Amino acid sequence: MSEQYERTTVTNEPARTVEVRRSGGSAGWWVAALVAIVAIVAVFFLYSNRQASDLQAARDQGRAEAAMAASSASAQQAAATAAQAAQDAAAGAAAATESAAQAAAEGTQDVANAATDAAQDAADEVPN
Repeated sequence: MSEQYERTTVTNEPARTVEVRRSGGSAGWWVAALVAIVAIVAVFFLYSNRQASDLQAARDQGRAEAAMAASSASAQQAAATAAQAAQDAAAGAAAATESAAQAAAEGTQDVANAATDAAQDAADEVPN
């Protein structure tokens, strides 16, 4: 860095021209360059943080959609399982009802046969 100086030139001509030049140091330029570099770095960080937050939001949305799809698939599977269980229960109830009806019919037939046999026995024992 150079020091600040002043240069004065005087000529001995009748118009007496005086030239004054002043030159400052380069410290101002260094400060301006440093401020520019800091601004560029700040813009870079702001942009990269925004991009990262956008990516994170996209990841979160993807996870939520995947969870929703998995829940939907699980609900469909549960509904199918419940429908199959209801069908099996209805088939079991129908089979139980049929078995109970068959048993009741057999029991009624046995009672009817016993009554017929008792009537036949009573008729055989009655003297003619």
